[in-house]
Parts: sequence; structure tokens; C-alpha cells
Amino acid sequence: MPSYKAPLRDTRFLMNEVFDFESHYKTLPNGEEATPDMVEAILSEMAKLCENTVAPLYQSGDEEGCRLENGQVYTPKGYPEAYSEFVAGGWQGLSHPVEYGGQGLPMSLGLIKHEMLGTANWSFAMYPGLSLGAMNTIQMHGTDAQKETYLTKLTEGTWAGTMCLTEPQCGTDLGQVKTKAEPQDGGAYKITGTKIFISSGDHDLTENIIHIVLARLPDAPAGTRGISLFIVPKYLPGQIGEDNGVSCGALEKKMGIKASATCVMNFDQAIGFLIGPPNQGLECMFTFMNSARVGTAIQGVAHAERAYQASLPYAKERRSMRALSGKKDPEQVADALIHHGDVRRMLLKQKAYAEGGRAMAYFTAMYADHMIAGMLENDQKKYDKWDSELGFLTPILKGFLTEKGLEAANEAMQVFGGHGYIKEHGIEQIARDARIATLYEGTTGIQALDLLGRKVLLTSRGKCVRSFSKNLVDFGRQNLKDAKLRPYAWKLLKIAAEWNYLTTRIMLAATKDRDIVSTASYDYLMYSGYAMMAYFWALQVATARDKLANGGNEPAEFYKAKLATAEFYFERLLPSAKGHADAALKPTRSTMQMSAEHFSFDYE
Repeated sequence: MPSYKAPLRDTRFLMNEVFDFESHYKTLPNGEEATPDMVEAILSEMAKLCENTVAPLYQSGDEEGCRLENGQVYTPKGYPEAYSEFVAGGWQGLSHPVEYGGQGLPMSLGLIKHEMLGTANWSFAMYPGLSLGAMNTIQMHGTDAQKETYLTKLTEGTWAGTMCLTEPQCGTDLGQVKTKAEPQDGGAYKITGTKIFISSGDHDLTENIIHIVLARLPDAPAGTRGISLFIVPKYLPGQIGEDNGVSCGALEKKMGIKASATCVMNFDQAIGFLIGPPNQGLECMFTFMNSARVGTAIQGVAHAERAYQASLPYAKERRSMRALSGKKDPEQVADALIHHGDVRRMLLKQKAYAEGGRAMAYFTAMYADHMIAGMLENDQKKYDKWDSELGFLTPILKGFLTEKGLEAANEAMQVFGGHGYIKEHGIEQIARDARIATLYEGTTGIQALDLLGRKVLLTSRGKCVRSFSKNLVDFGRQNLKDAKLRPYAWKLLKIAAEWNYLTTRIMLAATKDRDIVSTASYDYLMYSGYAMMAYFWALQVATARDKLANGGNEPAEFYKAKLATAEFYFERLLPSAKGHADAALKPTRSTMQMSAEHFSFDYE
């Protein structure tokens, strides 16, 4: 079974040397306590919890799974004890307000915590992870009374939260939601309907579960304009253990993340409470969705890291044939796999995606810090600015990083060969677990449509791309005269120009053929992901070269490994972006010309 070791060196490299989180925290109203010593203590203690308590449950939890007995869901052996340890450490409220029992630290620390927890055991991480979205939604849109009632318990982790969107007849198209909300005397509502695919919908880790539910009022208009948002507790506050009409009807039988309870939830006239304005539930839910999508993007990093940590030692130990350039281990019967070029390709791909994705996620976490700062300072203009910036990054990170996390898991299985396909080594579990990341919180195609159709074309007319690509241009101009950085500077300048050209071409084409937004969106998202990751690898190159010349916190070999990985990314992975750009600009005819009836002539 693969073990887990928190990548603290890489985390410190990004936080301390690439992005300078210490200076960043000094600009935040809630950053005063995030001193270097405090941050180091958080990283070290979370690493211990993940390595010693959470990671050992990864494979056993998958084998046992969850079970539903007499309407109650039970998690695998060891989960309740591990969750109790997590709660006792105050981890759930790390980045939430002090007035509700949290530690009030910046959101970025919570996301970095979530990365470690998720890499150690994604199924386990989902239980506290889903609560964070509920907490954010109540904090943003709840009344003072709702905050007082729910946030303290959610922050301390004795209550958990979920989001309930999907129904049997609809997934992404939430305009089809049928769950009903009937007004009652006293301001409450009776909620009736069925929700499916509800992660952490029921479990035995907390005394109560607070569901955030989309439903329709009796006079609601049709479509997405008629959806409201409700707080629906499993047990009403003060009535723990008494039936509130909320029940788990079934556990989904899934491909992966089997230790995470994915439930069919039935609401049978359950008492709920409106959160936010009537018929504006979808807008309020986006608070939940954005935090959930960033968390899911981190899953891509987590699976790439987990796959790499599993396949690297195997490639060093497993022996097969001789290297083409001559014997590397002459005293052995064959050379280790790591001496073969194609195995190195697979290992470097995993390493490049894990470390490049981590940089993307940490940078995005800094945007989230600024957004929360706007909220804490009651500065709506500041909040809206950073929320918009974050909104552009979110679909790219979620779509691109989860696809690359899955790709990394598949490469790890290739390194193991047939041994990767059997349960003993744990690689097939990583691949199974990684698969869902590309689906929930919006499939890759949905993320692509959100990015291109909504964020780039409708909302900003390409301004968001121009704004972010300026980072690439600035790096390019500042480093063109540096002989060692010039190759990266030149490539970033070229990518920035190509990215904006691609955007403009699609924008113009869409005025004549709206289908191009759909046919081009996936390739546009993937291009954007490659372009963005190139920037963050260039930043790591610049930092590594500076530390090699002037001294850094890590040994020289660490920085040289960064340079080698970046070179691999730019030479072997980044060229794929060009193919995506070319495909995105092709006319829609090749995709749309065949009639639906002619897709097959042999079966209906």
C-alpha cells in the first residue's frame, strides 16, 4: 500500500520563496496571527495528523466502504476516531471567524490544510470539506440569528454540512429542480423532494448535519430564476435525535471514493429556513460552488502527488531489462525502471502536474484571501474585484487540474504495469478515486462552458484573459535580458499573445455561429490550463535560479530539480497547448453536421 509523506519542502518553497506569503499575510485584516512560526506549526502538525492518522485509513476505508443500517450511515472503521482527532485539533475552524469559535486565519491556510488532508485520504477529507461550503454560505448570506445558531457548531466540527443540488431528473441544469418549499407560520418552510449524489449526506461523525438545499417556493417563476436556498438540519437545533423528515434513502454504489458517503437524500416535509432572498438561491449557492470547485481543483493536485509518491519508489526498486545507454546497475540482474526514458517521462509528468498545480492552487488561494478581506472590511468593491478574479481562475483550475490529476494516476498505473491493476499496491484505487474529480462540482465540459461562454465572452468580453495574461507579459519583459531566463520569458510572451488571439478569434466567430462556444470550450479550457501552468513554472524557475545564486532555504539539488522539471514541462508538456488552440479554432461543421439519427445505423 502506498504511504503518504506531506510535501512540506515544496509547500515551504512556494509559500516562502515563490509567493512570499509572509508579506501577503501582512496586507490582510485577518493575517496578523499568520506569522512564520504560526504557519510552520500549522504545516508541521497537519502533516503529522495526515501521515500518522488519516493516510493509514486510505486503503482500509476503500475496502470496507460505508454502510446504511436502519436509516443511519456508518463510516469505515477508524473514521470516527480520526475525525474526533481532527476536531480536537481545531482544524475545522482554522480559517473561520473567531466570534464563532474559529481561529480567524486566512483562507489560504485552510486550502493548504485541505490539500494535505485530501492527498492523505480524499474520502476522509470530503467530510469536513463539505462543511466548509455550508459554513461559507451561511456566513455570506445567513441572518445574524442563523449564523449564531449554526456557525459555532459547524466551526467546531461537532456539526457537519452538505450541499443538496442534484435531483434524479437534473444535474447541471438546475432550472429543472422540483423540490418544494411550503411556507409555514413563524417563518419556517416544509421541504419535500429527493436529492441524489449528496456527498456526506449522512454519517456517524457528527451529532447533526446541516443541509443547504435548493427548492422552489409555491409562487416561484419557472427555471433558474425561481430557485431559493434553504437551511435544512437533519435534527432541528435543540431537538437532536428527533425526526425532522430528513433521511438517507440509499448509498450510491460507486467506482471510487468508497469511504465517502454519497447519499440519496429524502426530504419529507422537513422543516427548513430560507437563506438569502427568495428566488435567488442559485446566486447564493455560487458562494458554495466556488469554494467547492477550488477544493475539487486541489483534488487534482492531491491525486497527482499521491500517484507520484507511489510510483517513484517503485520505479527505483523494480528492475526490468537494461537501459539503452548501457548498464546502470551492473551488479544487479537488470536496471531499475527509473533508468528507462519512458518511465522517466511518466514520472516527470506526474511531478510537473503535482508541483505546477500546487503553485496554481496556492496563487488562487491568495486571491481568495483578498476576497475575504473585502468581506471583513465591508468593502463591497474590493470583494467584487477579487471575486471576479477568482471566478476566472476557478473553472480553469477545476477543469484542467482534475484532468491532469487523473492523467497522472493513469501514468502511475503504467509505471506499475500489471501490478498497478491489482489492489495490493493501491494504484488502482488512486485512479478510481481520481475519476470523480472530473465530474462533480460540474464536469470538465461544464467548467469549459462556464469559462469560455460565461466568464470570458459574456461577462468580460475577453478582459479577464487580458488581465491575467499581463502576468505572463510582465514576466517576459522583465526577464528577456537574462540569458538563463530568456527561453521562458520568450515562450510566455508568445503564449500571452496566442491566448488573447485565440480568445478574439472565438469571440468573433461566435457572432456568426454560436455553436463554436460549445465546440471550442473544452480545448479553450485546456489551452488556458497549460498557459497558466507555464507561468507558474516560470516563476519557480526564476526563484530557483535566484536561490542557487544567492542561497535559499533548501539544498542546491532541490532547486536544480525544479529547473529540470520546468524544462521538461516546457519542452514535453506545453506543446500540447498548441494542438488545443488549433482544434478550438476549427469550424463547427465537423462536430455538428451529422444528424442525431445518423450516429448509428445498427441500434436505436
